[in-house]
Amino acid sequence: MSSKPLRLGELQLRILEVLWEKSETSVAQVHESLKPERDLAYTTVATMLRKMEARGLVRHREEGRAFLYRAAVQADAVTRSAGDHLVERLFEGSLASAVSHLLTTREVSRDELDQLEKLIKQAKRRVK
Repeated sequence: MSSKPLRLGELQLRILEVLWEKSETSVAQVHESLKPERDLAYTTVATMLRKMEARGLVRHREEGRAFLYRAAVQADAVTRSAGDHLVERLFEGSLASAVSHLLTTREVSRDELDQLEKLIKQAKRRVK
C-alpha cells in the first residue's frame, strides 16, 4: 500500500472492521454482519468489496463458487492514515493544534490526561 491517504467511506471502514474481526469471510457473511446496523442489499456489499479490491484494500480467493475476502490493509495503517490526513487538512499539520482542539471540545478523564502525559514523556525521550 502506498503512503497516499486511505480515504474510506463509512461502509468501506465497516466492511474492513468485519474482515479484521473475522480474518477471512464470504460476501454473504459480511452482508450478514452488517445487517443489524444497515439495510443493504447483498449486491451492494459484493460491489463494494470488488471496488475495495481494485483499490488494494481487500483481497479474495475462490473456494468452490464462493469468494472469500480478507483485509489487505492493517487496522493501524488505516488509523494512522486517517489521523495524519485529519491533522494535515484540518490543523495545517500541527499536532499541538489538533490535541488542543480535542482537549477543549471533548470530555477528558483524569486517566486519559495521565495517559497523554505518559505518551508525551515517551515521545520526548525518542527525540533527544
